[in-house]
Amino acid sequence: MPSGNFFQHLSPQRFVLLPSVPSGTFCKNLPVGNPAPIPVPCPPMARETVVDSRQEILRTAARLFQQRGYDATSMNDVAAALKLSKGGLYHHFQSKDEILFEIMDHAMQITQERVINAVSGIADPEARLRALIRKHIEVVLSPRDREITVMLHENHPLPPALRKRINARKKDYIHFLEQLMAEVQKDAQMKSRRGAPRVSPRAAAFALLGMINWIYQWYKPEGALQVENLAPQFTDLIFGGILA
Repeated sequence: MPSGNFFQHLSPQRFVLLPSVPSGTFCKNLPVGNPAPIPVPCPPMARETVVDSRQEILRTAARLFQQRGYDATSMNDVAAALKLSKGGLYHHFQSKDEILFEIMDHAMQITQERVINAVSGIADPEARLRALIRKHIEVVLSPRDREITVMLHENHPLPPALRKRINARKKDYIHFLEQLMAEVQKDAQMKSRRGAPRVSPRAAAFALLGMINWIYQWYKPEGALQVENLAPQFTDLIFGGILA
């Protein structure tokens, strides 16, 4: 039998060539000039299709959680918005808690990739902090990353074990930022020989995160404050504080 295919004999004179698929997987019975229908194998769903389906569910759920709140959004609401049956939704996610956790974990991964990893290679601490502020604001204001805004204020419903995992990733980011603030202050002290800064790196890190993470509450795309002028103003506020 040739590798990668199999032959389904219809009669001593006729056969049809079908693609090789896992045994036991069939889409439908198809008569091919023979009284008895033959089973036509159904190719397995591509991994990309499965991934795309999960991502679409997460994006839709994030939008609903943002608009209605987590507690006011049901699995039925998510399924209806996706035009899925409830069973179809449960095929991908077993609970609303799991969806929320995946949204938050994805949000932290976005922060890791587009903020932390993006600035880690910048040698100069001041330039690294300036880039971090700009990139974090860009992530928070990105229309396609609504997961971020959900993560900011909807983590309380998570079961303790899942909440602990998300909080651990948040703490990693806070420590990264706190260390960066300390480097900027130390570098400035060495250059200007000024005294110890009055603002601690930890206070500065929390202040910056509070400023950026609250933007979604008041930001308007049509308003005067846009990313290109918002980032420099936030940067001046932070540097004016940590170098005071």
